[in-house]
Amino acid sequence: MSAAVGGLAARLAGARYLGINLDRAKHAGDLRAALGNLKGPLMKVAQLMATIPDALPREYSAELAQLQADAPSMGWPFVRRRMTAELGSDWEKKFSRFEREAAHAASLGQVHRAALKDGTELACKLQYPDMESAVEADLAQLKLIFRVYENYDRAISTQQIHAEIAARLREELDYVREARHLRLYAGILRDEPGVELPRVIEALSTKRLITMTWLDGRKLLSVADLPPAKRNRVAHNLFRAWYVPFYFYGTIHGDPHLGNYTIRPDQRVNLLDFGCIRVFKPSFVKGVIDLYHALKDGDEALAVSAYESWGFKRLDKSMIAVLNLWARFVYAPLLDDRARRIQDAETGQYGRDVAEKVHAELRRLGGVKPPREFVFMDRAAIGLGSVFMRLKAEINWHRLFRELIDDFDVAALARRQAKALKAALLPPPE
Repeated sequence: MSAAVGGLAARLAGARYLGINLDRAKHAGDLRAALGNLKGPLMKVAQLMATIPDALPREYSAELAQLQADAPSMGWPFVRRRMTAELGSDWEKKFSRFEREAAHAASLGQVHRAALKDGTELACKLQYPDMESAVEADLAQLKLIFRVYENYDRAISTQQIHAEIAARLREELDYVREARHLRLYAGILRDEPGVELPRVIEALSTKRLITMTWLDGRKLLSVADLPPAKRNRVAHNLFRAWYVPFYFYGTIHGDPHLGNYTIRPDQRVNLLDFGCIRVFKPSFVKGVIDLYHALKDGDEALAVSAYESWGFKRLDKSMIAVLNLWARFVYAPLLDDRARRIQDAETGQYGRDVAEKVHAELRRLGGVKPPREFVFMDRAAIGLGSVFMRLKAEINWHRLFRELIDDFDVAALARRQAKALKAALLPPPE
């Protein structure tokens, strides 16, 4: 991996410093080929980077988006050894059935179907071996890649992007924490009829094994052929599943990967993976709502206050204007009081054209350093928008949004958040 990425980095540096012509499309394709056979955190990082607007040029995002986390699973000898290490030598007696072949293999672990003796269907997610050392090694590789890219293009500082990715990846390795995330979401979404969550089987879960109830459902994009009313219902349920936790509890599901949702026959949404959860301080949520009002009312001072509350620094009028280009795109469906698609333009990637325009302006102005909190918030919002676009959902997003924020009270959010985190045995936001 080091040799492959090092060679690609040398070509990129040559293009920058020696004037060598670089075919970026071919270079991006070569990078995908170098990463394509990996299983582990760097694969997850590559997929993640492909969905963060403006983190990579179009050619690289398009190529890395094709990476599949559904790599070949580890064989039965590995599974048997790991299950013995996690649950003891008699682990098989704890199940009435445990399927040897993985039902799903992803970047950090694989899922096996099983059943309890009372017939309860289970999903057992088992972490691959040596993932902690693999994560640290791959984060070092990522820092090298970022350094090379930033030397080539200084529009976006990658320091905080790397720090945020590193923090979330390390958390994803702790399945005890993931179980607490699931408990947190179960409390947050308990009154949401359109969302279904698995239940953790605590007695069969450890730091590297999480056992949950199995939820049946169709792949998300397989419902794209449903009638419009049903597709809109799916989109409505996804909107509530994502935004109720944020505006009421300052919490987001930070990985809007298509594989993390399945759809039930009645269009309810199964929310499946809880490794990447981001909890924000209440002031950050207030900033999101303040920026909405700033854009709606043309209040520049309020917009500046919102950006500063997120951690943006040294903002002059030119930088505010550029940031507002992106903000107006993200908030456009929420400002428009009518049923509409999430994006009116028929483009291949949600937000890509606007992101490239913003990127060019940021480069002209000398670049910007995005705060850590902004990384996953932006990525998750755009990822969810991409899902809505693929569903061709037509909803009054404005009214859905106003239902959530019209009675917003930052102190009330802080109280709800503190209570929910305490109940789930999770720490307060960073």
